[in-house]
Amino acid sequence: MSSNQSYKSLPAARRKARKMALQALYQWHVAETPVHELLAQFNVDNDMSKIDLEYFTQVVRGVPGQKSDLDAQIEEYIDREISSMTPIELAILRMGTFELLHRIDVPYRVIINEGVELAKSFGATDGHKYVNGVLDKLAQKIRVDEIKAR
Repeated sequence: MSSNQSYKSLPAARRKARKMALQALYQWHVAETPVHELLAQFNVDNDMSKIDLEYFTQVVRGVPGQKSDLDAQIEEYIDREISSMTPIELAILRMGTFELLHRIDVPYRVIINEGVELAKSFGATDGHKYVNGVLDKLAQKIRVDEIKAR
C-alpha cells in the first residue's frame, strides 16, 4: 500500500470528502448541476489528493441516483415537508441516510456525529439538533444489528 492510499484511509480524509460531498450535493440541489459536471468541476477546482476520493464519488453519484428512496426514508422521521427543509440540512440527511444504508464499514455513531458537525458548520443555528434527531431515528431502523451488538 502506498503512503497516499494509507493517507486516504484516515478519518481526516473521509471528513474532508464529506465536506466536499456536502458542497457538491448542495450545488446539485440548488443549481441542478448534473452529477457528471459536478464531479468534473470538483476534480478540476480542488486538490482531491487529500480526500477519500472513492467515498466522495460514491456519495455524489449515489445520493442523486437514490434521491426518491432516501427521501422516503427521511420523511418517516421529519415533522415538515422535505420541500420546506433547508438545502444544507436536506443534503446532510440524504448523505447520512445513504451512508447508513450503503457504508456499513462506517459505524452509525460516526455517521451521526459527522452529520451533526457539518450541520454546526454550515447549517442553521439549531439545525444540528434536528439532523441529530433524524439520523439517530434512522440509525435505529437501518442499523438494528449494529445497535443491538453494542
